[in-house]
Amino acid sequence: MSQEFENKVVLITGGSQGIGLASARLFAQEGAKVGIVGRSRDHLDQAVHSLAKEGLHVVTAAADLLNADESTRALDEIEAQLGPVDVLVNSAGAAKRHTPESLTPQLWRQTFDAKFYPNLHTLHAVLERWASRAPARSDKGEQIGVVVNIIGTGGKQPTSSHLAGGSANAALMLATVGLAAHYAPYGIRINGINPGFTLTGRIEQALTLESERRGITREQAFAEGQAQIPLGRYGKPEEIAQVALFLASPRSSYVVGAIIPVNGGSAPVI
Repeated sequence: MSQEFENKVVLITGGSQGIGLASARLFAQEGAKVGIVGRSRDHLDQAVHSLAKEGLHVVTAAADLLNADESTRALDEIEAQLGPVDVLVNSAGAAKRHTPESLTPQLWRQTFDAKFYPNLHTLHAVLERWASRAPARSDKGEQIGVVVNIIGTGGKQPTSSHLAGGSANAALMLATVGLAAHYAPYGIRINGINPGFTLTGRIEQALTLESERRGITREQAFAEGQAQIPLGRYGKPEEIAQVALFLASPRSSYVVGAIIPVNGGSAPVI
């Protein structure tokens, strides 16, 4: 353990499953005080139980982050238990995939509601609180807080089954970079990660949709998908979490407004 996060408070949205849970595990292993937020109380309880078996302790808050007031309440609950948040890892939201023919205006809106707004609401609540701690622009390099947004390569590389979700990712990428430039002088660093295909529950829908669209088995879709990745395999949630840990650490103290692809070489990086 490096002790870089000893007694640091880390808030992770979407922290009960997938990349969010892997991040919660890694930060807790590094000595951080971790709070996770999710919509499902059952999933949160399962995450707490799973981490406890590994000797790791986290606290939780159940909230629907599509509601801005709920995002603020969840932040209040975590800070009441752990103290002021130092790091926000936004991993909330699971945009469903749809064929272009099935996309309706309602589905476009639902996709943004699933991915863009839950992240933005928590980000706004945290930034508002951090900005109050740094009322004057800082020229001394003090770090007030760090944000890592888990976004997705679909925001740069469009696919027909992920147009709505990719558009939400693109919007979150733009917000990440723009807010990073604004808040950097206040000692707040904001960066993002674009995971490629990662072995979480979210990949199941993508494989199912691809197999149905092409009339092949799920196993064939899985194998063909992996074969297209230069590293020859899908990513693991903990590999994304390792990059989140780096971006939240002092080792990345001069990294601001970056969107880092973590995709095995499978998508454009420019």
